Amino acid sequence: MLRIAARTDQGRIRHNNEDNFYVREDRGLLVVADGMGGHASGEVASRLAVDVIRDYFDDAEGEKPFVGDFDDRCQETTNRLGAAIRLANMAIHEAAQGNPKYAGMGTTVAAVLIQGNRMGIAHVGDSRVYLARAGDLSQLTDDHSLVAEQVKRELISPEEALAAENRNILTRALGIVPEVKVDLGEMTLADGDRVLLCSDGLSTMVTDEDMLAVLEQAADVEAACETLVQMANDHGGRDNVTVVLAEIRQRRGLVGSLWSILTSWFRR
Repeated sequence: MLRIAARTDQGRIRHNNEDNFYVREDRGLLVVADGMGGHASGEVASRLAVDVIRDYFDDAEGEKPFVGDFDDRCQETTNRLGAAIRLANMAIHEAAQGNPKYAGMGTTVAAVLIQGNRMGIAHVGDSRVYLARAGDLSQLTDDHSLVAEQVKRELISPEEALAAENRNILTRALGIVPEVKVDLGEMTLADGDRVLLCSDGLSTMVTDEDMLAVLEQAADVEAACETLVQMANDHGGRDNVTVVLAEIRQRRGLVGSLWSILTSWFRR
């Protein structure tokens, strides 16, 4: 069973919100997109992204074309999530090419597909997917950004990356080129796991330690989302902020109750 909550906020500085999200509980589909581009075109790009991904999975299975190469390391469902994102890239790029006011628009995307205890992950850009489990917060996606590449090559430290003026420069995003590489991954989930998707309006304003504290202490996913958005704004709110949070509950009865007590104890 999934418990899902989501919040998006304009922030304290921006005049409009270029973030968008989509959740569908019965399919375990969660999507966050952070648009970029002037004259509200970023909002158009992020909306196109979530709409195309939504429609891809709303249609009967098999009706939508498979776009791009099949990754043998991942299951078909995860590959279809990647195909949906590639299709979104094509739609955004075509819209940008066809209308001068949308020229150069693009968006990041982070998406997961949770079915049973398996989660497929697909992303492009610097929107992130995190996993909170047993007192630890793990970032499951790698940012496609200039500073992330510099950190990977040990040219700058993670601390320097946080303060870098060019930290918003992306090396990959939807809509910029006709074809985009989508990073795919999979993992097995455990009862009590919390999966967080967010735009960089959260990750640049709130530390991983503070995120984890909220995810551990919040009574439910709705309260956690509210608190995370408020923290981002309290810390400056320099960007739009979007959070989508899913909690996995798989166990039932006495065994489930004992497991919840044990995992709760280990999180302290």
